[in-house]
Amino acid sequence: MSQITLTFPDGNTRDVPIGTTPAQVAESISKSLSKKAISAQVDGAHWDLAWPIEADAKISINTMQDDDAALELIRHDLAHIMARAVQTIWPDVKVTIGPVRDFGWFYDFDRAEPFTPEDLGAIEAEMKRIIAARETVRTEVWDRERARKHYADSGESFKVELLDRIPGDEPIRMYWHGEWQDLCRGPHLQHTGQIPADAFKLTRVSSAYWLGDNTRPQLQRIYGIAFRNRDDLKMHLKFLEEAEARDHRRLGREMDLYHMQEEAPGQVFWHPNGWTIYTTLQDYMRRRQRRGGYVEVNTPQVVDRKLWEASGHWDKYQDHMFIVEVDEEHAREKAINALKPMNCPCHVQVFNQGLKSYRDLPLRMAEFGSCARYEPSGALHGIMRVRGFTQDDGHIFCTEDQIQAECAAFINFLSETYRDLGFETFDIAFATRPEKRVGSDESWDHVEGALEAAIKSTGNPYRVEEGDGAFYGPKLDFYLTDAIGRVWQCGTFQVDPNLPERLGASYIGEDGNKHRPYMLHRAVLGSFERFIGILIENSAGKLPFWLAPRQVVVASIVSEADDYVAEVVEALTKAGIRAEADIRNEKINYKVREHSLGKVPAILAIGRQEVEDRTVTLRRLGEKATQVISLDEVTAALSAEATPPDLRQK
Repeated sequence: MSQITLTFPDGNTRDVPIGTTPAQVAESISKSLSKKAISAQVDGAHWDLAWPIEADAKISINTMQDDDAALELIRHDLAHIMARAVQTIWPDVKVTIGPVRDFGWFYDFDRAEPFTPEDLGAIEAEMKRIIAARETVRTEVWDRERARKHYADSGESFKVELLDRIPGDEPIRMYWHGEWQDLCRGPHLQHTGQIPADAFKLTRVSSAYWLGDNTRPQLQRIYGIAFRNRDDLKMHLKFLEEAEARDHRRLGREMDLYHMQEEAPGQVFWHPNGWTIYTTLQDYMRRRQRRGGYVEVNTPQVVDRKLWEASGHWDKYQDHMFIVEVDEEHAREKAINALKPMNCPCHVQVFNQGLKSYRDLPLRMAEFGSCARYEPSGALHGIMRVRGFTQDDGHIFCTEDQIQAECAAFINFLSETYRDLGFETFDIAFATRPEKRVGSDESWDHVEGALEAAIKSTGNPYRVEEGDGAFYGPKLDFYLTDAIGRVWQCGTFQVDPNLPERLGASYIGEDGNKHRPYMLHRAVLGSFERFIGILIENSAGKLPFWLAPRQVVVASIVSEADDYVAEVVEALTKAGIRAEADIRNEKINYKVREHSLGKVPAILAIGRQEVEDRTVTLRRLGEKATQVISLDEVTAALSAEATPPDLRQK
């Protein structure tokens, strides 16, 4: 029998018969490892213990102590077990797909009646029964026709379609969890009893179109989460509760910030409170950019397809663009335009107006550019994922020798901005050259070296993501971690010699000849909509005082205080504070609860004593203690807090 050589993590090798499985390898090492084994890594691929190894390979055996492998298997097996449980309870339900996602999995079902919370409880109970039975998981490779006939005879039309979508050179692998079968590429655990029965939970039901196509059947999607042990599950459930309490969609309603409606999917109707946040943040960014040497421009939202063809976006990005056809003076052919999905090609057009010299570089150009991108309806999420948005976009036109200094200046600019907005630290990912790229190795060496030197000069830690750069240049991505540990990619800095080349940008160098500038794409917030959503969730709606849309409510305790309430509001307003009066005939506790729900940072209560002493009783959001303070003192204190951080005395 032919032999193959397996190499273990410690460098030792072993010759085994071709077709040996990882399960046999584990058993040959020790009985204890055989019992603990759940899967293997074979040449870096996650490998089922039952799959034969056909060639020389590097191998390591996974156990439940290997987090990534264990969680993938637990969640994948639970997807199958959930589907089996559903079909056990409702045999007429058809199954589709059930991938592992995030902290768990989902599975889509074709069922006429909607699932209920009570149904989820029944499904969980049946899943635990299946786990307790410790039923064997086995796998076989079938020929395509046998598999197709099996699913056609079973009435599983969705599986037939999935089967037809599998490329012809891929094997058709079947898995059984007990007697229940599914089409799956694997890997899986060896028996259902390996799944921790107290470490999973079904969380919710939603609808989803088959294969994400709104012309196809609408299915029901059940979500679940799973972990290696009960403590991890409990910890995650607490995280979900906290995330729910911070959900910007709920807080947006409570704070009366915005709304969205079906007539404009993925686009925001900003209310006065929300627009106050938006414009305050925009004014802050505008001041900082001006001090950073940026010139602000504004470019059209509707642009002829010719520009998008020239820039390369028409071929590569058209599916995400909103196309606008215009009958220009009843011409025979309609003019085809697109709403701009990004600002970069238009910024090159501004650069191209007039002759540029090397003395004009670097030219830092910024725009609060309103863009539109098509996102599937199922992907939309409040103001975090939208179709219409405004970027704090910027492009720097410079020479190759100026890249390092511009990158370092941008990192410092971004760092100060994030600090002002409540994020003291951030992570940097440095994406380097991919295999398929344009430009010489010498140029890549220079540009990558410039970016890395720039990061080091700012003293920020970073990680290298080999090969993840664009085909024309390396990039930096900046990640924020919020108050409950979620990571958000917001800022970016990307080196691009390609677009200036495509769109004919040039400058006159010291030698009197034309040269191509480099274009540095940069953003700090990313988009105002998404970043405001992040700020709301990070702060649980308790925005910094300077950014809060409603900063102070002056509330009367008795009607005799109404005149003094008006006087206090006037004094605060003159001091630049957003203040409003509440003189309704309601009890003060009711007013405090209502305005606290609206996340007003400061409530000033005024009764007879305050009128007589010309004081106010100050209550801060989230604090039970109150403070009696004079009108002059509270005005001075709140005026200082209302001053944006970039305008404060350092």
